[in-house]
Amino acid sequence: MADSNALYESVLCVKPEVHVYRIPPRASNRGYRAADWKLDEPAWSGRMKITAKGNIAFIKLEDKNTGELFAQAAVDQYPGIAVESVTDSSRYFVIRIEDGNGRHAFIGVGFADRGDSFDFNVALQDHFKWVKQESELAKQEANPVVGPKLDLGFKEGQTIKINIGNIKKKDSGGAGKSRGVGGGLLPPPPGVKGGSFLPPPAFSQTTPVTQHTTPVNQPSTGLLLDYGVSAPVSAPPSQDMWGDFTAAGSGSTQDSGRSEWVQF
Repeated sequence: MADSNALYESVLCVKPEVHVYRIPPRASNRGYRAADWKLDEPAWSGRMKITAKGNIAFIKLEDKNTGELFAQAAVDQYPGIAVESVTDSSRYFVIRIEDGNGRHAFIGVGFADRGDSFDFNVALQDHFKWVKQESELAKQEANPVVGPKLDLGFKEGQTIKINIGNIKKKDSGGAGKSRGVGGGLLPPPPGVKGGSFLPPPAFSQTTPVTQHTTPVNQPSTGLLLDYGVSAPVSAPPSQDMWGDFTAAGSGSTQDSGRSEWVQF
């Protein structure tokens, strides 16, 4: 990846005005302070351009009119020793410049506008974030993680059991409904038309036998009419076959005869 990007140089950020300051040596490890510089007397003013070639970013200080290079700082990581922020301001930085012959120096740079200093900071952060991502991808491609393959196939003779749950048959609901037809009554037995029921017999109840008195000169036919039997009118009284029945219904044997004949 770095070899392919080394063929060309990309521009990350350009700021038309930047000031350069000579800074005193740092006396301690507490950091640089812009208040120690002569901010009203910059050593140089010009244009700043940030470029990238491969993984390296370059901070170039150029002349505004001619584009002649004044100084350059190679940045291999950010934040790092090549670019440091000051402790008392967000518009000033300390950069480490090189002359190409192995010599280097630390100078202070500052922006008149806070927006320019913000863009300068973000341009360097985005570049090295991209470098980190590319490095991680390269490591993954070089060392792919090879794990054991899972064998999800069935072995010989292996079976599985699936519990679907309680499934009711379709006709079970219909059978339950047929039982409730007619307000919970059972259906009529086979052979009965229209579902009608035969009435109970008329003689199921106990009916007292009424004693009839037959005149002497008239045939005894009243009792026969009660039972639906027709008798000849000309039959003499002495030949009445039901006379014994009438006699049996009178006297002390009335109760015993009633219970016996009522069952008939």
